[in-house]
Amino acid sequence: MSQRMIKQFMEMVQIDSESGNEARFIDYLLKEFKKLGAVARKDAYGNLVAKLPALNSRSKEPVLLSCHADTVQPGKGIQPKLVKGVIRSAGDTILGADDKAGIAEMLEALRVAKVRPPVEVAISRQEEVGLFGVKNMDFRLITAKRGFLLDNDTLDTIVIGGPSYFAIDVEVQGRSAHAGMEPEKGINAIAAAARAIAALKLGRLDHETTANVGVISGGIIRNGVPATACFLAECRSLKHRKARALADRMEKTIRREVAKLGAKATVKVDNLCQAVEIAPDAWTVTTAQKALKTVGIKARTTFITGFTDASIYNNRGIEMAVVGIGARDEHSTTEHILVADMEKALRMLVEILRLSAG
Repeated sequence: MSQRMIKQFMEMVQIDSESGNEARFIDYLLKEFKKLGAVARKDAYGNLVAKLPALNSRSKEPVLLSCHADTVQPGKGIQPKLVKGVIRSAGDTILGADDKAGIAEMLEALRVAKVRPPVEVAISRQEEVGLFGVKNMDFRLITAKRGFLLDNDTLDTIVIGGPSYFAIDVEVQGRSAHAGMEPEKGINAIAAAARAIAALKLGRLDHETTANVGVISGGIIRNGVPATACFLAECRSLKHRKARALADRMEKTIRREVAKLGAKATVKVDNLCQAVEIAPDAWTVTTAQKALKTVGIKARTTFITGFTDASIYNNRGIEMAVVGIGARDEHSTTEHILVADMEKALRMLVEILRLSAG
């Protein structure tokens, strides 16, 4: 067992880095990459970019390794515990294996690999809240045209496609009034919002398309007809045209249903990322599959309706396959990771570097 990797992973998850508050953790990583001999810096948005020279290889073509620095909530005050080969939090927070296990595995692979091509590293901010870090990445600092995103959970799958994603922010404007004395003078914004939400088709709409309302808020006092209400919705699909059409239908439905109660809706639709797909026999995919065979895993390709930084990289012409890090139950207080899976991910990465070195 790589005691150093496990120790560092447990150290890293104790550095708070919820989305938007990653600066201290990225500063920590800057020092770690510089210890490896990397030329490392932050771009204007606060993402980390590092470069390491080839080792025992004449390859001049760099490979990109990427992770994200931020974690979801509740991610403050994480206390990791290692019991019988499994690392968990104390139970009142996430663990942060997503994506700090990937970072720990990457760092250790770069330490122990005997052979590697030139390596470029990109650690993004604010991945969990809309891929904002990679969207604002200074791509002038990256020359690699292919690489691996360490942000899939299972080791036996390689993600080759992700969805188009639309965020739909809605503000409903009604009219306030006293709820007991003169409710007929008001227009209940919460009721109008609820009517609109009830009219939406939500959940899994087909094998590649989903829609959801995740947040609703409104009102100030119990005995007042609320003048405003807000809710946050989303939709996604592995087909861009399907996601675009669904977002349009959702917006029309919201406006129509809100208007039926005399309220008005302000709807903001933001296409946060566009559907992307790489070939099942792309170089990054076959390289990852070969590397995983060395740890006894026959990996299959898959598509996900969750989004990752790979969508942006691939849209920018950098071929990125998403490989597993071993995390389980991400985004929950039961998140955990097996030490044995981290070891397999480490060995996979070392082999990827060897194969990439030609």
